[in-house]
Amino acid sequence: MRYWLYLGGGMALLLLCALLALSWGQYPIAPETLLAFAHYKLFGGEAQEGFALLENIIIQIRLPRILLAILIGAALSVSGAAFQAMFVNPLVSPGILGVLGGASFGAALGMLVSTQWWMVQLLVFVFGFAAVGFAVMVGSMVSNSRSSVMLVLGGVISGSLFTALLSVVKYVADPYSTLPAIVYWLMGSLSMAALDEVALVSIPMGLSILGLLFMGKYFDLLSLGDEEAKALGIDVTQMRLIAIVLATLASSLCVVMAGIIGWVGLIIPHIVRMAAGPSHTLLMPLSALMGAAFMLLADSVSRLALSVEIPIGILTSLIGIPVFIIVLKNARAAWN
Repeated sequence: MRYWLYLGGGMALLLLCALLALSWGQYPIAPETLLAFAHYKLFGGEAQEGFALLENIIIQIRLPRILLAILIGAALSVSGAAFQAMFVNPLVSPGILGVLGGASFGAALGMLVSTQWWMVQLLVFVFGFAAVGFAVMVGSMVSNSRSSVMLVLGGVISGSLFTALLSVVKYVADPYSTLPAIVYWLMGSLSMAALDEVALVSIPMGLSILGLLFMGKYFDLLSLGDEEAKALGIDVTQMRLIAIVLATLASSLCVVMAGIIGWVGLIIPHIVRMAAGPSHTLLMPLSALMGAAFMLLADSVSRLALSVEIPIGILTSLIGIPVFIIVLKNARAAWN
């Protein structure tokens, strides 16, 4: 009963945030107008005056951003919860294995060497996984134990390496054209969302999210520690490898579509854990719902707070830092 009560509340909040995101904007849409347009699109009938304009605003502009925000918020939050469970560490996030550093370098390199957007996206994806592979390799070289501590150490080294390589790319980039594009991309934005691209990326991202959701009971065992999980019959190495691949895939696709958006995968699992408890069978799906709702609200604020759009990566950092400081006070109790 408690499980479905929390999920029902999360779904209701997500639906409310989605409706608000559809209504809010430089061209506000009244709720009754939105309902009339939805009825027309779903069931047909006579088109009212202004529906042609609403078609462009809702279907072509706002709906892709809303769907992408839901996907990214869910992916980052679920990935963050998965990493925290795997490493039994409340301070890790999707960037812990260097995936964000590698993806950032891939994006900057793509903008430097090519004018084709698909090349940029491909390099983001490739170097995101390359960073994780390098982190695992370094962790194995430092110690043969394959412990989570060594993986985290490898991730720190990998992230530092690709951050340095990113600085090299920024240094040699054209300061009048390429460098501003790289800097803007790294700040994060959903402004380039398009229905066809969102539909394409939703398949692998959705499968990654679902895979991590179904691993909730295994995360409960992994959070007890490697030895305890092995004693209960869990192949720790295999489970950790599957989770790393799924979380890295989801995180890399987020960077492919919207650039670097930080703090979501760190603060949302903490807030959910404090509210609903440590069980990952509830924590994972509820983190997905809360992360999606948070991204919708953050994107709405980024569009409306000023006369120009605020990069959402900046906004999530400004929100995430004070929230995380507050959350840290109660983090120990939630983890216990």
